[in-house]
Amino acid sequence: MGKRGVITDYSGEEIYRGDLVAYAVRQGNRVRMADAIVDKVTARLVDGRLRAMLRVTPTGVESGFTKRRSLRREWISAEHVRLIVPGVLDERD
Repeated sequence: MGKRGVITDYSGEEIYRGDLVAYAVRQGNRVRMADAIVDKVTARLVDGRLRAMLRVTPTGVESGFTKRRSLRREWISAEHVRLIVPGVLDERD
């Protein structure tokens, strides 16, 4: 049996549920940076390759002058995510 791996951001920092992360979001023809709290960390098989995936809940803090319409949870790839503050959700509880 293989060892269970840990999902990391592009700099090698480990990402867990409750961490505050920054990621790129498309809005129309533009790209903005958004902050979100990680809700679930997993890996999925996409096109024959195992990809690290995160389900995140946006905080509403993001670049750009047009506000986001909803703060719904969304699945993103962990490929271009950066950890900002670990364990933010734990501090609020």
